[in-house]
Amino acid sequence: MQRFFKNFLPHIVILFLFIIASLAYFSPVLQGKKIFQSDIVQYTGMAKQQNDYRETTGKETYWTNAAFGGMPTYQLGAKYPHNYIKKLDLTLRFLPRPADYLFLYFIGMYILFLILKIDYKLAFLGALAFGFSTYLIIILGVGHNAKAHAIAYMPLVLSGIILTFRGKYVWGFILTTIALALELVANHFQMTYYLLLLVLIIGVVYLVDAFRKKMLPHYFKSVAIMALGAFIAVGLNATNIMATKEYADTSTRGKSDLTLQPDGSPKVASSGLDYDYITEYSYGRLESFNLFIPGFMGGGSGDALPEDSQTREHLLRMGASPQDVNQILNQVPVYWGNQPIVAGPAYIGAVVIFLALLALFLVKGRLKWWITAAFLLSLFLSWGDNFPFLTNLFIDYIPLYNKFRAVSSIQVIIELVLPILAIVGLHQFFSSFEREETKKKALLYATGIAGGIALLFLVFKSTLFDFTSPYDKFFIEELGMPFIEAVREDRMSIMTLDTLRSLIFVLLTSTVLWLFMKSKLKSMTTVAILTVLVLIDLVGVGRRYVNAENFVAARLVDEPFQKNGADLQILEDDGYYRVFDATTNPFNSGRASYYHNALGGYHAAKPGRMQDIDTYYLSKGDIGILNMMNVRYIITQGRNGGAVAQRNPYANGSAWFVENVMIAENADQEIRLLDSLNTKETAIIHKDFASELPLEDIQRDSTATIELVSHQPDHLVYETSSSTAQLALFSEVYYPKGWNVYINNKPATYIRANYVLRAMTVPEGNHKIEFKFEPKVIQTGSMISLGSSLLLVLIILGALFYRFRKQTTDKPNDS
Repeated sequence: MQRFFKNFLPHIVILFLFIIASLAYFSPVLQGKKIFQSDIVQYTGMAKQQNDYRETTGKETYWTNAAFGGMPTYQLGAKYPHNYIKKLDLTLRFLPRPADYLFLYFIGMYILFLILKIDYKLAFLGALAFGFSTYLIIILGVGHNAKAHAIAYMPLVLSGIILTFRGKYVWGFILTTIALALELVANHFQMTYYLLLLVLIIGVVYLVDAFRKKMLPHYFKSVAIMALGAFIAVGLNATNIMATKEYADTSTRGKSDLTLQPDGSPKVASSGLDYDYITEYSYGRLESFNLFIPGFMGGGSGDALPEDSQTREHLLRMGASPQDVNQILNQVPVYWGNQPIVAGPAYIGAVVIFLALLALFLVKGRLKWWITAAFLLSLFLSWGDNFPFLTNLFIDYIPLYNKFRAVSSIQVIIELVLPILAIVGLHQFFSSFEREETKKKALLYATGIAGGIALLFLVFKSTLFDFTSPYDKFFIEELGMPFIEAVREDRMSIMTLDTLRSLIFVLLTSTVLWLFMKSKLKSMTTVAILTVLVLIDLVGVGRRYVNAENFVAARLVDEPFQKNGADLQILEDDGYYRVFDATTNPFNSGRASYYHNALGGYHAAKPGRMQDIDTYYLSKGDIGILNMMNVRYIITQGRNGGAVAQRNPYANGSAWFVENVMIAENADQEIRLLDSLNTKETAIIHKDFASELPLEDIQRDSTATIELVSHQPDHLVYETSSSTAQLALFSEVYYPKGWNVYINNKPATYIRANYVLRAMTVPEGNHKIEFKFEPKVIQTGSMISLGSSLLLVLIILGALFYRFRKQTTDKPNDS
């Protein structure tokens, strides 16, 4: 017992140090404050209705009427039955947010280094280098929690893979299965997809190595074991994966039925996102030096100019008041790259980059090659439109690649692999197996390359770069060329200071390692100094973008939207209707969803047909289409600048009978016929649904009525009365994968009308019509998750029993 405690004491201490580091960086959480994350604010608005429903009823709704006219809650934090792996995930994330994600960064990478047989002190250093990587901190600041969540579990997945390939089949299987299941729990399939690309690279490298060493049976046995683990991991997350896939097919990530653009030009057929949308955030090839020098491209789009900047002095000389100067400076882009907006640089750290270069001359074998290959592929793909050959190749031929946007985010793989290479290289440097001459050459080369690049930029910066931004043209027209020259001087100054900063860290790191080689420093002291350098380097840059100023009182995060005059006015109406917020981009804001059933919303995967309606009509100011969506209130800007609610007297209501039908031959005609259509009297029906119509000519019944009598997000009840069969339209989004309709408690059929709405034939007489959201995908997925959980437990118990019995049998008989 004493030996066990002694062996694990260092790891226990480091575990506590990770907790302390996580809480220290995000110290305001200890005061009860919460980080204000822009994306999470929008998510809070979108998820408010379902969260209120859960709290009020104790039940889960898988549909919300608060966003885009109605959508599933699968990507809005829905909770599923038998999701036991989620419970494990919540247990691991015991710290307050976002310290919980930072802790996951640390612990996952620490475990990976231990699996790689790295000394715990170096593993601790490597975990800090990974966790404090600037991009990983920045995404926590802006609220990309799901992305951070998925990245945090990547090292654990690699740990399981490496353990399995090492022949530790039982523990490799267990770790791979649980780690991959946790990775999928994060529900950020773009990050998981990038991890899959990395795993494929590892698989190819190990395959080549196994072939050379004549170990193919072991290789394929390992792959089979991991494939079983992956199968079970997917099963543990079956509900979420199946529901996401089902919704994705109908979202903007799926294939559109339209073949024409709003202007009539042909629409490029694609089963995924548009090329321009995918590559909008393409990392500049030159911009890649941000990995080494944080201010190489000026930093982030919102970074401020220095207080003593040339730009400020120029404006003051022009006679501008201090107030005007500050206003102008807030608009000047310090960032001079080509991406539309950048929160901050993807800075990995000068110390880490230097150690990774050192490792290239020391590390041999599989790890070096799969890390190098992953680094190059990630870098080239992150360039997107700046490296069109590879980008087009992947978009056209690599499955699922065209489902994801912001290609620059694949650099998370670089953030992952470079710290691994750096620490493994440092491990080799400390090893007695490497010749001193080899270490000396490696240190000299790494110093020459890293220091040489920094010196080159310092000496020739004005020759190599022009420091121009795509937005400079606007300021030249408004303030003249001398103003922009001053701005460019400031950009050059920022780059110079950060280049000098990186050079200093390179020289300090090189000096520390040189002193170690000369036996002037012991290994423990050397690691301690390197740890301090890494922390000063990375935390210093991270604090530029995420610090105590990002934290606010918890109430401002839990209740981010305060009622304005329009909200108060609308909420006096307790009826069932929708709201359209015209004071902002309604399809890029979750504010209205916080209080109302909004027609707009904020989501990366919007309902595809609603997005088409926005593209064809709403974004162009054609609000006539709002009537059929039962938009009773339009929020506009009042004369005094405040928000006011205008009541729309032409809203069709929750349901109505139409007199006429127009048959559309295809989706293009279906959406175009809505132009100037009187949706109260006429319906557009796609030819595929024509057989469900009551008659070719609907017999008008002026006394017919249809009324919504009760409503919940997932259950709508109507009462109808008519003397003849009628075609009823409902101001509800058509989504056939879960919504069922019943007439007098008997199943019935509904169809699509007006491109996005539900419609159905209502027989003559008095009837009760009920729409219930009863998605089979939830029932099926939860049963698969339960079965997978039981299977995993049985396999683990069986494997452990087999190992225990084998060890008992193999013991020598003392008798």
